[in-house]
Amino acid sequence: MNLIATSQGLARLDDDGAVLLDLPFADVAEMLAAGEGFAPAHAARERDRIPLGELRPPLGSTGAIWGVGLNYLSKARLTGRSVPSAPILFLRSPSAVSAPGAEVPLPQDRSSQVDYEGEVAFVIGRPMLRTPPGEVWDHIAGITAANDMTARDVMVATATPTLAKSFPGFGALGASVLELSAVDDPERIAVRTSVNGTVRQDSSTAELIFAVPELISRISHFAALRPGDVVLTGTPAGTGQDRGVFLCPGDEVEVSVAGVLPLCTRYR
Repeated sequence: MNLIATSQGLARLDDDGAVLLDLPFADVAEMLAAGEGFAPAHAARERDRIPLGELRPPLGSTGAIWGVGLNYLSKARLTGRSVPSAPILFLRSPSAVSAPGAEVPLPQDRSSQVDYEGEVAFVIGRPMLRTPPGEVWDHIAGITAANDMTARDVMVATATPTLAKSFPGFGALGASVLELSAVDDPERIAVRTSVNGTVRQDSSTAELIFAVPELISRISHFAALRPGDVVLTGTPAGTGQDRGVFLCPGDEVEVSVAGVLPLCTRYR
């Protein structure tokens, strides 16, 4: 099951487009919060076939978005930084979430170093608290793509990731949410980022420093994770920071995660 959020409700993707489902939920996060995972979508009556038009954030009502810094070996090698002994965790404001295809304003009065970060995101399906790594997969509902945008100069000036990542539109998620059971290999999920059509990042979660079960288990030992919450997994080498080139008005970034509808963000 691969779901998108539209103005008419949730829809299931198939080879020919999308099928609108008879569900009372505005987005996937709201459906997961009901506590039955993807079961409501599987059981829902099909209402109509619809074109892939303007999409809404599939996780716009999520309660928490967790991120992690320096979690790819390629990024650590490129920057020359030591591999961390524990995940570097932070929270982003849910108000920063933007829709697939959104045009995001660059906060040019506050930052001249806005950067993209293509990432694989995991969506929680069952409540988690002190969950052992060996049980984490049973608590995950699905995956999606994320563009973990960061104002690098704000990060340096404030030493606060949350401020650098919570400008309006900086939390792009989507464009679809793929059920975990449909993922070929959860330990090796490909992620690719292109900027204005040129590939800048190309890796997979097999290269993570802290694998998904370890990462999410650690968060659950400090905070309760609820259905619909999102956990980002870090970004590989190839960001604008790595090249000394940051985003400008008119740029377009596309993040592709295996099996998920590509996530496109434009800037003005």
